[in-house]
Amino acid sequence: QVQLVESGGGLVQAGGSLRLSCAASGSIRSIFVMGWYRQAPGKERELVALITSGVSTNYLDSVKGRFTISRDNAKNTVYLQMNSLKPEDTAVYYCKAVVRQMSDSNYRDYWGQGTQVTVSS
Repeated sequence: QVQLVESGGGLVQAGGSLRLSCAASGSIRSIFVMGWYRQAPGKERELVALITSGVSTNYLDSVKGRFTISRDNAKNTVYLQMNSLKPEDTAVYYCKAVVRQMSDSNYRDYWGQGTQVTVSS
């Protein structure tokens, strides 16, 4: 089994910054993709940013230029640097990793429990 643990969420004023971290642990052979999703109250979960093992990235249009995703493959960890935060960024942020375990030939999706980000006016 694989477990993802997020950290770095909290309360910040508009215009401020936060850095989220997500570390994957377990019997991991490789990780293809790591990414961040978010879900605000009453809304669907949406992809915020993702990064592949080849370090190509994709971002939600509304966060381009403000958020940066990166990963440390040696530590199986993904980061989301969030700058110029806006109240509309308020949501629970979830980490996802597409992981191949040591004894498995397939890649499977794993999710973290989520971390709350609240941006005040």
